[in-house]
Amino acid sequence: MEEKKNYAYPEEENFFRDVLNKYMPFWPLFVLLVALGVAGAWVYLRYKVPVYKASATILVKDDKKGMDGTSIMESMDMFGGKKIVENEIEVIKSRTLAREVVRELKLYAPVTVEGKISDRPGYLSSPITVEVKNPDSFQTAKQVYFELKNNWVAIDKQNYSLNKWVNTPYGVLKFTLNPKYQKTAETTDRPMFFALQSIKESASQLLSRLTVSASSKQSTVINLNYEDEVPVRAEEILNALVTVYNNAAIKDKNTLAANTLEFVEKRLSYVVGELDSVEGKMQDYRMKNKLVDISAQGQLYLQTVGANDQKISDLDMQQAVLGEVQNYVIGKTKQGGIVPSTLGITDPVLSQLLQTLYDSELQYERLKQTTPENNPILLSLADQIAKIKPNILENIRNQKRSLAAGRGDLSSTNGRFNSMLSTIPQKERELLEISRQQSIKNNIYTFLLQKREETALSYASTVADSRLVDVAEAGRFPVSPKPKMIYLIAFFGSIILGVGLVSLKDVINNTILYRSEIEKLTTAPILGEVMHEPSKSPIIIMEGKRTFIAEQFRQLRTSLGYLGINSRKKRIMITSTISGEGKSFISANLGVSLALMGKKVVLLEMDMRKPKLAEHFNISRETGLSNFFIGSKDPVEVIKTVPNQPNLFLIPSGPIPPNPSELLVNGKLEELLAYLDKTFDYILIDTAPVSPVTDAYLISPLCDATLYVIRHGVTPKMFIQKMDEQNKIRELKNRAIVFNGVKQRGVKGYGTSYGYGNGYGYTEDNPKKRNFKQELKNLVNLK
Repeated sequence: MEEKKNYAYPEEENFFRDVLNKYMPFWPLFVLLVALGVAGAWVYLRYKVPVYKASATILVKDDKKGMDGTSIMESMDMFGGKKIVENEIEVIKSRTLAREVVRELKLYAPVTVEGKISDRPGYLSSPITVEVKNPDSFQTAKQVYFELKNNWVAIDKQNYSLNKWVNTPYGVLKFTLNPKYQKTAETTDRPMFFALQSIKESASQLLSRLTVSASSKQSTVINLNYEDEVPVRAEEILNALVTVYNNAAIKDKNTLAANTLEFVEKRLSYVVGELDSVEGKMQDYRMKNKLVDISAQGQLYLQTVGANDQKISDLDMQQAVLGEVQNYVIGKTKQGGIVPSTLGITDPVLSQLLQTLYDSELQYERLKQTTPENNPILLSLADQIAKIKPNILENIRNQKRSLAAGRGDLSSTNGRFNSMLSTIPQKERELLEISRQQSIKNNIYTFLLQKREETALSYASTVADSRLVDVAEAGRFPVSPKPKMIYLIAFFGSIILGVGLVSLKDVINNTILYRSEIEKLTTAPILGEVMHEPSKSPIIIMEGKRTFIAEQFRQLRTSLGYLGINSRKKRIMITSTISGEGKSFISANLGVSLALMGKKVVLLEMDMRKPKLAEHFNISRETGLSNFFIGSKDPVEVIKTVPNQPNLFLIPSGPIPPNPSELLVNGKLEELLAYLDKTFDYILIDTAPVSPVTDAYLISPLCDATLYVIRHGVTPKMFIQKMDEQNKIRELKNRAIVFNGVKQRGVKGYGTSYGYGNGYGYTEDNPKKRNFKQELKNLVNLK
């Protein structure tokens, strides 16, 4: 008979059915885990210190994103450079600024209120604050308990006064009353302690809670967010951070303005001395030579030569300035790291290049203090500086050549005019020479005075390159923990844990647990299921007994027709994979079930290595199959009647022979089966397991069907995986599977079968499958 494949359910239906059958029986476990998870979440929320978020917003000048400064204050700001938003974000997140905030707010000495389960910050609930005299160098401490008693701070039974620097075992400290102190019932009479953390550690903690980001790609607005257990502290930290950031920017610009002002002052003092000297010479010359005026021609020549000399002086000054700039660029002379003002230089290209160089070097020095040397932004700035310097030097060389050529032309012109002036009387010419020097020095003096005033005005009107849009403000509700999220995590985490536990239980088990596993591993049809019998009784089928397992055997009995068992095909072999799977139990009870139908049934105890059938029926095995196989007994002599079962007969195994396999192939088995075919309606052959010995493969060709017993939790999966391959080599004729010992799965009393879960008869666990007509009939008979 061809093997029948199991009915194929739709894949989606199969999947959901398997999931429900696998996990639903454990629903009490899932309920317990969810209850524990929710309770744990409640405890966590009860004692977890909530965290609040404070936010602030600033606006920065970014030359890439269109912030045109046209106000009067911006026009006065000669040293204010445009900013790049990405760079400013890195500056705000720098350790340098964070350390300044820690010093300003004394965050290196946090006070904590000790709780029964969890501690809480004492930023508002502590009556005092702690300050270290030297924040950059002090002894760290984790927990220093203190008490405030009558304006004294008690530490380790030692009293210290308030508002004074005092020597303690932890360094020189000052204890001051907390101006933000708020007395609450939760913190009253609770122990308090303060810790002393290094500036570096405190700054790292601050940065770990700080997030800085641009509001959008095209915006110059920067959003600052800080999370803290104390909303007031979060606001103060953000406000202090913005203040420190602006002060740092202003300090940089003031340094540049101060250096430029110093340079102008030095030049002024030098020019004043020269101007005084020239004016003194003119006064002495007039008095000595008694000169009042010069001729009109002399005036004309003087004006022309004076103008040329002024131009030559300007060119000389420009060359001097270019020399200073050149020295600055090539690193020979640096005015304290600040480029001097390009006085008299009118070339916009050079001015722009110098401004770009200054801005780039300023940003480079600032970032160098806060970022590592291999930072991409730092490397990009260094590359930009290296590219700008050659352009500046080339521009300076070109201008020097132009200035030298212009000076040569002017000197040649002055030579011609000087020859003309030789016609003027010697005294008048000398006077014109002195007047020309006076005019040159006076113009230089006026120019330097103007630049000094402009620099001083810019110094006085210096403003930050950023503007505070929104001051720091904390939200009313905490951002962490979120109760809904915590409960959801607890719920789904409990479900996942339950699934994991159930799955782990199945994974570490290498035996057959589910009917679906049999269906996936082999194509052999499953003829029936038999539930686990906890009573340990070998015979559970009796006349009139209406139990669930009895109904399963009746269903199995009915299903034999699907294997072609009838009056002509009556030989049924029953085997299994290994010992202990219940094949003898199935053989005995199936035989009883068939006998109760009025059919003559004979059981053959062919497992002559470990026979058990005779023990189940309390029948002696002194004579049996082994005696018949060796020819010492006839069939009639070895067939025995089962007590209390008039239609059931048993042929015991007899004495255990040393060579059972040889006895099976001596031809006597065919003779016995031919005799039994004439006498009995069903012949049930209980054989040895197929894994250790080959007896079943020797007997199977003589049978009409094979019942292969698989026991829940006993049969290894590996044997079922190889069943189809083995059957191609050594065939078990017309095989079908009986799933035996199916236990209730899940929590005891709440589970379902490891099979389909609805049985084949009726059961109180499945009221829809009950035979109500039969129950009503039994009730009437009982009455």
